[in-house]
Amino acid sequence: MGTPEFAVPSLQILVENSLNVVAVITAPDRPKGRGRKLTTTPVKDYAVSQNIPVLQPTNLKNPEFLEELKGYNANLQIVVAFRMLPVAVWDMPEIGTFNLHGSLLPQYRGAAPINWAIINGEKETGVTTFFLKHEIDTGNIIFQEKEPIDENDNVGDVYERLMRKGAQLVLRTVEAIQKGDYPQEVQDESVDIKHAPKIFKETCEIDWSKSADEVHNFVRGLSPYPAAWSILNGKKFKIYETKKVNSEQNIGEPGTVETDNKSYLNVMTGSGPISIASLQMDGKKRMDIKSFLLGNTL
Repeated sequence: MGTPEFAVPSLQILVENSLNVVAVITAPDRPKGRGRKLTTTPVKDYAVSQNIPVLQPTNLKNPEFLEELKGYNANLQIVVAFRMLPVAVWDMPEIGTFNLHGSLLPQYRGAAPINWAIINGEKETGVTTFFLKHEIDTGNIIFQEKEPIDENDNVGDVYERLMRKGAQLVLRTVEAIQKGDYPQEVQDESVDIKHAPKIFKETCEIDWSKSADEVHNFVRGLSPYPAAWSILNGKKFKIYETKKVNSEQNIGEPGTVETDNKSYLNVMTGSGPISIASLQMDGKKRMDIKSFLLGNTL
């Protein structure tokens, strides 16, 4: 069960290792773009290429869908980047249903674990496989793999690495379950748990009063999507990349801009300036700062 590109390598590795994937459940086709053309999910595209039956329910509690799903008689269900499942679905197989999550649980339970780990300046994250139960992201842990986060990694960088690492972990988990030899570790509820709620574009505005480190982490934690943004000269800009400036020089109140209109654009934060390296004006293409300043005088 999965929808986006993140889930494809996990499905692919099961198929390529001759595991019997009896069906794939993914989101319905949706109209996209200006032409509102019906678009299929990456998971569906791969499943169709492998002649695997595809189910696309709009309602996971629909009796007809539940009956069809039951007819596949699956021993195990695997969830990678899908939506919340009703008990009738996740409790159906004899072994149960496990999920691949993009964090080291119990930390960063929720919809956007990779984003929040970077926004919060973590030096490490990872992937976890765990059995589903009622409360979201709280089931018994099967396996975990760690992944370092570099100080200049953005979401796109970490997403790619976790997508591949996660696929390997899914295969390892299925093979362990096949052998009947796998751990089930109860999640530690005594630690201070950080959460990873869904991110909305409205909450992606940069707060320049925060420290340079916090602004830098916020930008890379939202790059390349949905992208942090700010208003400059009355226009909205998406900010994709920032670079730290080795200076505590005060160039004014937070949000004050300093530029030579040729090679740099610095913005004051709560702890000194930070340099914008890549941005995009509404309706324009993304540019590095030198290209932008070549055609735009501030």
